[in-house]
Amino acid sequence: MLAAAITFFADSLVFVATEAAEEESSKTAFYILGGLAAVWAIALFSIGMRSSTFPGSPAAQRGVIAISVVLVIGAMASSVLTA
Repeated sequence: MLAAAITFFADSLVFVATEAAEEESSKTAFYILGGLAAVWAIALFSIGMRSSTFPGSPAAQRGVIAISVVLVIGAMASSVLTA
């Protein structure tokens, strides 16, 4: 009786562990988008420190802001979706 209970308990744990492993989603998208956002931030810092007029025009400023927003929202969304 005790051996049967232990076997049942062990089988249940293996089943739960297998199900949990199958449900875990890939975090590759978050790593890629988060890495791109970090590289983008470093690039903006490097360019901004060298040029006092960066970005050169209002259109360029809107472009930099748009790219930054897209990268950050993408990283945030992928982190929530893969959590």
